Amino acid sequence: MLANKLVVVIDADAPVGVALNAAALLGVGLGSDVAELVGEDSTDGSGGDHPGICVHPIPVLKADAGRLRELREAAAARDGVAVHDINQVARTSRTYEQYLATMSGTKEEDLEYTGLAIYGPRSAVDSLTGALALYG
Repeated sequence: MLANKLVVVIDADAPVGVALNAAALLGVGLGSDVAELVGEDSTDGSGGDHPGICVHPIPVLKADAGRLRELREAAAARDGVAVHDINQVARTSRTYEQYLATMSGTKEEDLEYTGLAIYGPRSAVDSLTGALALYG
């Protein structure tokens, strides 16, 4: 069993397209931040090469907007736990430059979270997300 765990939590009220986009963005962000998430490249039986994929199963869970905010705060306060978020500023920005400019003028309490990726010690992640239902 892996010592660390990765989960993605999506706003239960997000439209499917928004939810899928949030999950993809969270995966890219966390994957670039935590190198050990991606395994070694593989070769198929015909000799074709395939880039490494995430070595962890990734349960996708759901929570309402209020719970996402609480969960982000609680995860960020835990030692050894990484948390990445997607919010309305990211969803509505057309460029990364626009995102950065808008984020710099947006207070944390005004952010509306669409999704979180949480990675860290299994016990910590389970205690944060164990009561959440699977997305679907």
